[in-house]
Amino acid sequence: MKLTDATLRNLKDPGKHFDGGGLYLELTPAGGRYWRMKYRHGGKEKRLAFGVYPAVGLKEARERAAEARRTLDDGNDPGELRKEARAKEAHDQANTLQAVALDWIAHQSSRWSESHRERIKGSLDADIFPKLGGRPLASIKPGEVMAAVKAVEKRGAGDTAGRILQRIKAVYRWAVTHERIEANPMLDLMPAEILKPRQMRHRAAMDDKDLPDFLPRLDAYDGDPLTVLALRLLMLTATRPGEVRGARWAEFDLDAALWTIPPERMKMKAEHRVPLSRQALDVLKAAQALSGGRDLVFPSAYYVAKDQPLSENTFNSALARMGYKGSATAHGFRALFSTVANECGMNPDVIERQLAHKEKNEIRAAYHRSQYMQDRARLMQWWADYLDGRKAGNVVPFIQRAA
Repeated sequence: MKLTDATLRNLKDPGKHFDGGGLYLELTPAGGRYWRMKYRHGGKEKRLAFGVYPAVGLKEARERAAEARRTLDDGNDPGELRKEARAKEAHDQANTLQAVALDWIAHQSSRWSESHRERIKGSLDADIFPKLGGRPLASIKPGEVMAAVKAVEKRGAGDTAGRILQRIKAVYRWAVTHERIEANPMLDLMPAEILKPRQMRHRAAMDDKDLPDFLPRLDAYDGDPLTVLALRLLMLTATRPGEVRGARWAEFDLDAALWTIPPERMKMKAEHRVPLSRQALDVLKAAQALSGGRDLVFPSAYYVAKDQPLSENTFNSALARMGYKGSATAHGFRALFSTVANECGMNPDVIERQLAHKEKNEIRAAYHRSQYMQDRARLMQWWADYLDGRKAGNVVPFIQRAA
């Protein structure tokens, strides 16, 4: 006899109460009411669970049983199909774009500097994860990725859009290699076929004639004192902004007037030794009074507890407040140093070594690893003195390069 809603509400005897076609409601001694279906497949008797009564009513239980019987009629095992569906769901939940991208970033981190890693993660956090991050990798269509990067381009960030596209493609390649997805649907997404052509733009750099105006403004800047000191050290050492922002006290030997930047913090992944002028040492001694008890030389004032460095935008924001928005960038100080030093007749090999540029000639590269430290120390002291002179408005005469 088939079950009815009235029968189900008034059931008192524990046991199996059948409805037909293998469907039954099992009433446990503790009062639990569970829908089950008994069936045979491959010569074996099996069970399917359909939920708990009354959350799953009689009508819904019958519909689920009918669907299971149709699956059996097609020659498939509904229990095995359910297991496969659950396994796929678990796989998809563990392999969303965000989850896999974060695993990819962690895998690559040993090859990247901390600032580079944060730039990559930050771009995905801002422009990809909010829209696509929670989706399984396999469910995302190339057109959705294309729309996301074109939205970045539309706001005027074409370079960023191109980098984000390359990063997403790298995530998918890594996912295929590590069996997080069967195939790469993003292979045919080519930046040149999606994004508009971009003109190559060099970072804005201050000109030598601007120094007499800029240097007093830097002295008078009313922002964070560590930002001023960091900008001074940046100028005095001709290093990259990220190398200064991430500088740690353990890297400095003030007695030897030497700053040794470890390979993992350098663009070329090679240790870089920076001679320190008297003026650079004065900057570091001033910074000691503010951060000498910390790991970082220039910790952020906003993330004191986490001991985070000054943010990537700190330098350029300070330059903008001083009136140089669009006309100067922190990275541009390297170009200023290179231009002035070359025009003043300094040895170009010494200049390039100080800038930590990679030497393409292998023989010369081997020589450069062990030479020029004394020349570079003299160069950096000359540069510091030059900046002092320009602050006073003096024009330093060119030094003729030795024949």
